[in-house]
Amino acid sequence: MTFIPSYVGLHERGELDKRIQLLHEMLKECTLCPRECRVNRLDGEVGYCKAGAESMVSSVFPHFGEEAPLVGKHGSGTIFLTHCNLRCIFCQNYDISHLGRGQPMTTSEMAGAMLRLQDLGCHNINFVTPSHYTPQIVASLPRAVEMDLRLPIVYNCSGYESIEVIQLLDGVVDIYMPDAKYMDEGYSKAFSNAPDYPEVLKKVLKEMHRQVGDLKINSMGIAERGLLIRHLVMPHGAASSESVLKFIAEEISVHSYVNIMEQYRPEYRAHEYPEINRRITRKEYLEAVQLAKRFHLYRGF
Repeated sequence: MTFIPSYVGLHERGELDKRIQLLHEMLKECTLCPRECRVNRLDGEVGYCKAGAESMVSSVFPHFGEEAPLVGKHGSGTIFLTHCNLRCIFCQNYDISHLGRGQPMTTSEMAGAMLRLQDLGCHNINFVTPSHYTPQIVASLPRAVEMDLRLPIVYNCSGYESIEVIQLLDGVVDIYMPDAKYMDEGYSKAFSNAPDYPEVLKKVLKEMHRQVGDLKINSMGIAERGLLIRHLVMPHGAASSESVLKFIAEEISVHSYVNIMEQYRPEYRAHEYPEINRRITRKEYLEAVQLAKRFHLYRGF
């Protein structure tokens, strides 16, 4: 059976235009993320994320370093957006997220970029750090659909999302790929200036899973729909791995696809914090994997 992404039906029913309008209105007094800066981005004001009215993109390319069900043979069609609403002090892409490296991209150009990635054989369109540009991304879809875009949309985010925005993405996004960074508000405050991150994350993961369910992979090994969660193990338990994995298993699904990542390295301002100023040990990583198994998680690691 040929895969048809959910946003195609929304567009055909005229529902996509309604979502675009609702999201666009949020730019006038920005509440696109839990920080709710309430700046008028359409009038040139910028809030915590530093993003303006127009999308800024740092790169567009087939990515072969993502999870196997996204990469397949031809790569994940990555559109790496500039700026970030979370702005972690250890960010490995701080030149993009903090320093703003990138170029403006109109909605028409965004549609064209998606079609080029599809023409290259990519298996999906992977928007990296999309939260603060959700209105612009969704606004680019009608033109892309009319140009015959038929790839799943991946919403590759930090997990620090507005629940209202995620609800507006119901039927737009096929694959949610959030980070699950912390379950300790002390660490989320210290390293991401977001003490409410744990509570926000819990609600967001539940809503994402309600919309798309567990990750579904086709006969070719390619993800088409569902939730894929990333958890980055950090030194000295700063990522509260036990609490994160327990929550996923008990309140989301034991069938969740969870990528337990070991690539943490102290970047940007991490050297200012002794507890995270080193790479993780092999022991720390294996302990996280064993925790996942103890909670009966089994996919993605």
